[in-house]
Amino acid sequence: MKNDLRQMLHLEPQKGWLNDPNGLCFFKGEYHVYFQYAPESAQGNGGKCWGHWKSADLLHWRFTGTVLFPDSPDDRNGVYSGSGFVNGDTLYLFYTGNVKEEGDHDYTTSGRGANVILVTTKDGHNMSGKKTLLRNCDYPDYCSCHVRDPKVWEEDGKYHMVLGARTLDDKGCVLYYTSKDLVNWEFEQEKRISDGSYMWECPDEFVVGTKRFLSISPQGLKHEKYTSQNVYSSGYLDLDKGTYTEWDCGFDFYAPQTFKAPDGRRILIGWEGIGDIPYTNPTVALGWQHCLTLPRELTLSPDGRLLQQPIRELQALRKESAKLTSGETLKAQLPFEITGTAQAEFTLEFIDVLRLKKSGSEFSLEFINDSAGCGRTVRYAQLGQCEDIRIIADKTSVEVYLNGGEKVLSSRMYPDSTELSLRSDGVDAVEYKLDGIEVISDE
Repeated sequence: MKNDLRQMLHLEPQKGWLNDPNGLCFFKGEYHVYFQYAPESAQGNGGKCWGHWKSADLLHWRFTGTVLFPDSPDDRNGVYSGSGFVNGDTLYLFYTGNVKEEGDHDYTTSGRGANVILVTTKDGHNMSGKKTLLRNCDYPDYCSCHVRDPKVWEEDGKYHMVLGARTLDDKGCVLYYTSKDLVNWEFEQEKRISDGSYMWECPDEFVVGTKRFLSISPQGLKHEKYTSQNVYSSGYLDLDKGTYTEWDCGFDFYAPQTFKAPDGRRILIGWEGIGDIPYTNPTVALGWQHCLTLPRELTLSPDGRLLQQPIRELQALRKESAKLTSGETLKAQLPFEITGTAQAEFTLEFIDVLRLKKSGSEFSLEFINDSAGCGRTVRYAQLGQCEDIRIIADKTSVEVYLNGGEKVLSSRMYPDSTELSLRSDGVDAVEYKLDGIEVISDE
């Protein structure tokens, strides 16, 4: 069957451009997912807004439309990324209002306003008026005009905010603010490491188990074979150890944000895309571009590492199954899931589309032909022992989880047909045909 490119498992816009997930939260019995949205253009042109989905169960979604527009003096050039904080019967949404002044500016050292703006809502989509909380003059004097992406949480009897920043000497860092009332904020400290980056975007400090982490999206890291392979990267600092680990080694992953589900799970959603990419997405010709990743549960391994796995709710989408045995070939219809055990070295192919290979301590995700990858070639991950592999393949994307989620690789892919032939050498697995999530729209 010819692939119409419209996905069945991943949230994507019906029209226009999507990028960073924002304001993730559980509020009044529903999950809320906001996202950076340019509804006028699949290439991201026009006003940068926030779109909004909500769901009671993470499987049935409603798109309520565009809920924030760049319509005030302090956000006239874009409603940029931010976060949500539930306070009683009110959801507080914090975001960066982008302003670009006219004149001879480089928009790094001058000419750009980076304003932290607050709106509130009682239902998730009807918004209050806008209140500007912080401006450039409220940031340390060593910061450039690039300060953005507020993430807010409550801890130890007060409210905390982190902001991503670029210093005037081109170093990335995170700024910490505190507040007693969610409106008046005071600078406390900064955090940085010598990583060679010039900007840290989308900060998110959170706790899993007994460990504290700081998620960042650093720009300007040196590209290596196994790390920072993309134009921009995303990862997390283990604040106990001071170590940095990439979230995802695939082609398409950026700007993740986490939130706490009502049952205590820490859930992550990222943008399954990146800005300024050297490859393409053929959905642009159809009027839309990009999607969000599948929601992922974060847990700790016995030795304290973060593990990622698709949320357990997705198992309800499994339908009929078939065995995929090493040395054999199986036909599968997108979307599907593969869950199995792996030998020390293995190869798993989507024939004529994609090859997944483990050799020694190296894992690779490689496109076999350019029409499926649209300029994507190969990405690598270093991995020691790998006992299991889990793959969820949608009609134009694939997410690969290795060794219980120790390593993850996410990528867009564009096969001509929704029927793929799978060939295994060293993997014994079960292949599940999957139902799609339900998405309805108020627009």
